[in-house]
This record gives sequence, structure tokens and C-alpha cells, in this order.
Amino acid sequence: MKADIYTQEGKKNGSVELPAAVFETAWKSSLVHQVVVGMQANARTPVAHTKNRGEVQGGGKKPWKQKGTGRARHGSSRSPIWRGGGVTFGPRNDKIFAKKINRKMRTQALYSVLSRKMKDGEILFVDAMTFDAPKAAMAKSILANLAGVKGFEALTTKKHNAALITFSEKDVNAQKSFNNFANVKVGMVQNLNPVDALKYKHLIIVAPEASVKELEARAQVSRSSKETK
Repeated sequence: MKADIYTQEGKKNGSVELPAAVFETAWKSSLVHQVVVGMQANARTPVAHTKNRGEVQGGGKKPWKQKGTGRARHGSSRSPIWRGGGVTFGPRNDKIFAKKINRKMRTQALYSVLSRKMKDGEILFVDAMTFDAPKAAMAKSILANLAGVKGFEALTTKKHNAALITFSEKDVNAQKSFNNFANVKVGMVQNLNPVDALKYKHLIIVAPEASVKELEARAQVSRSSKETK
């Protein structure tokens, strides 16, 4: 399977051979759902925290005697039915939401998502993006040029989650340039995951040859780790 490569000016500049194992796998909705939910759960950092009756201050003494007052019986003002008392079944920051995701599952889920996006025409390969210095104007110009490619018009019209741009090597100037746009995210291809790939409408892969090799190597890592067990 071959795909066209474009320049940052939006013109065709050759093609790249895509491995079938990465870009032509079947859509596995159950696997993708399981991996995405697991990754989102692992990313949770619980902040909300309420105190139970054993953690609130005061209430060590019985409010009033058991009988003879005409009032209801109470043993402590820390009871959840008292104002200022403990909270029953409130949110706790010590709850663990983590889920185990096998490396092979995560890899296959990513391949499934990439194959689906490739089939839907949502992946664009760009040979290079060159920035001499952080320049938002240049980044805007590149997005406008790539929006001229058929099927990628949303790069300049979609206000949220328009594109995820992945580089094979870290480029600080590109990162700072695209950070000025709320609808675009820049990342490394080795950090590409199903959650980000599904979140953004389009996926722009810079330096296709090196990036495709990096993606294909994940399957080999998963296979070798399984053989060593």
C-alpha cells in the first residue's frame, strides 16, 4: 500500500510504502474501547476528597445524655447527619482507578485506529517541516497550504481538535510555533497512542519513512517481549 507525500507547501513530493500490519488491519472496536478506557483511567488523578466521621475534628464527647432531654439520641457530632460531620460515600482521593493494559493490546489498538483513519482519508504524510525559529505566522501558513489538499480543509476551519502533528525527532521551534493554535497538537511519533489519534480529526505524520519504521517497530517489540516470557 502506497500513500502520497506532500511538502509543507501542500504539493505532492513522492510516495511512501506503508506496511499492511500497521495501516491495513481490521477495525477492532472492542479492543480499541478497552484500551482507550484503560488509558483514560490510568491518566486520572483524583483530587476531590471528603472526610469521613473518623477524620473530622471534634465530637469526642457525647453531645448530651442518652435519656431525659426529650431530644434524639446522639453519640457524636461527627455523625454524617450532623452539620459539619463526616461525609458518607463521598469522593476519596485514595481510590485507585488504574487498569492494566498489555503492550500488545495497546499496539494493536493503535494499528486499528491508524488503519481506520487511513481508510477514511484522515492521515496526511508530509516530508518535512522546517522552522528556523518559532514563528506562528509560518505555522499558520503551513496549515493553510495543507488545507488545500483534498479532504483536509478542516485544518483551518475546525476550531477544536483539528489535527495531531507527529514528528520523528523533537523540534522545539515547531512545537512552539504550533502551540499558538488551540486546534492543533504537536507530539512525537513514538508517543502516538489511540486516545490522541481518536481525539483529533486529522493525523499529520512528518518524515514518513522514519515515522513508519518507528510505528512498525512496535509490533516487533511486542512480539519479542512475548517470546522471552
